[in-house]
Amino acid sequence: MGLTSRSLLYTVVFVAVLCVGLTLWLWPRLSGRGVLPLLGRLGAILVTQLTIMSSVLLAVNSANSFYGSWGELIGKYDRAPGQVTQGIESGGPNAAAVDAGKGGLVKHTGTEGIDKTDIPQGPKDKVGAVESVRLVARRAGVVEPAFVYLPPQYFQEQYKRQRFPVIIAISGYPGGITNLSHFLRVPKTASELITERRMQPTVIVMVRPTIAPPRDTECVDVPGGPQAETYFTKDVPEALKSAYRVGHEASAWGVMGYSSGGTCALELAMRQPGTYPVAGALSADYKIKNDLTTGNLFGDGEEGEKNKREHDLIWRLKNLPAPRVSVLVTSSKEGEKNFKETEKFLKAVKEPMTAAKIILPSGSHNFTTWRREVGPTLEWMGKQMTFPQDVNN
Repeated sequence: MGLTSRSLLYTVVFVAVLCVGLTLWLWPRLSGRGVLPLLGRLGAILVTQLTIMSSVLLAVNSANSFYGSWGELIGKYDRAPGQVTQGIESGGPNAAAVDAGKGGLVKHTGTEGIDKTDIPQGPKDKVGAVESVRLVARRAGVVEPAFVYLPPQYFQEQYKRQRFPVIIAISGYPGGITNLSHFLRVPKTASELITERRMQPTVIVMVRPTIAPPRDTECVDVPGGPQAETYFTKDVPEALKSAYRVGHEASAWGVMGYSSGGTCALELAMRQPGTYPVAGALSADYKIKNDLTTGNLFGDGEEGEKNKREHDLIWRLKNLPAPRVSVLVTSSKEGEKNFKETEKFLKAVKEPMTAAKIILPSGSHNFTTWRREVGPTLEWMGKQMTFPQDVNN
């Protein structure tokens, strides 16, 4: 039986219930004094606790797909990079005001939160550099942390007047920006790809998906609440353009993420193609739902139902004109719960939208899987964006 199979979960739950029943039935017989009754009681407690905990852990793993196979559970992973393939061809059948104050819209915070082991080591004009900053969002009314990876060319004399393409990398919820630098290895991976000339020089900005923690805002403009979509599509580009040499036209901008960050990437690209015409989504969902962590994201009544429908990306493709965007989605045939929905999404893609995919034979909803996908995703995204875009006068 597979690690995530229902039959295994039901079997272990049955065994746990049986052990509880046997413990209650045998307990009077084990109530005597002496070594054997003592060992019997201890054994009954341990076996019962073990089966109950196994049931709980299996249920949690089944719901979240942390480990998709027994091999992954014991640390046996396939670490080969995923392969990008073309998806279904398009047209195929198938707040409060925030004052920027002194320092403008990007406030540098030194090395706050940066672990030296997570960033490329060497001269910045050879490997690039990572800066820790705060992004001031005047429309959304928040100040958010971010890491900014600058490629080596950003510091080289021959590129001093060039504007660079930029990728907004969004972490999953409830993870933060350190997950992107430490577990997903975004700065190191980008540096290696650029050095090997497999990716064009690109600025990568690492951010978290929520602007009102601990609430999961899912990159949605909540009626009467946090304006997360506005933050990502208006405030973030404005702040970055004010402080860095990044492209001023949409063709130089892309967005990517993993898990709920991947969902955000797809939502932002398909809802705001004039800001992010390129998206890479690792293990994304294709619609946003209300839950305990999000609260009511869409509002009430008919308008709320309309907002909810419009955040269902497969519904959008079937009922609204497709946006002019290029997206890459990833999943695994074994270990990822979104595989069937990914197939539905790819079949729904139509002109002028295009889609590519990375489908692994197996891989769970965890960083080991996403590290296999992040390099090919960055490489693919780099080919979709323009550079050099314009000259910095």
